[in-house]
Amino acid sequence: MRPPLAVKVSCIVVLSIICLVLPAGSAAQSLDVSGRYQCASAKVRGKVVPCTAAPLTLKNDGKFELRGWEGSYLVNGQWVELTDSSVRSRAKIEPGHKIVFRYRGKHGWCEMTYERRVAELGKTSLS
Repeated sequence: MRPPLAVKVSCIVVLSIICLVLPAGSAAQSLDVSGRYQCASAKVRGKVVPCTAAPLTLKNDGKFELRGWEGSYLVNGQWVELTDSSVRSRAKIEPGHKIVFRYRGKHGWCEMTYERRVAELGKTSLS
């Protein structure tokens, strides 16, 4: 006895959904962005200002630290999403080991660019 057409169709739909969801879920953490980032530049309302922001640390275990703010992060495509129990923020990953936050602050639109520090043979440099 053959299964009804509705059962065949539902099996095909379920398999299609699984095929679409699984690759997207595994690609979310494909990029390794862990490391210590220093503020390289800052802009407020389009004007460059001195960057005095605290360093951003992205740990291998998916946790981050930024001036006392701690939580977890997730790489989602070209974005790093930082979250804790009440706040969520995201920054764009750019070439050259850069992470750029763009947000509206109390002084207008702000852009903070962080660059990863890489230790090489006892030296620390921007890369």
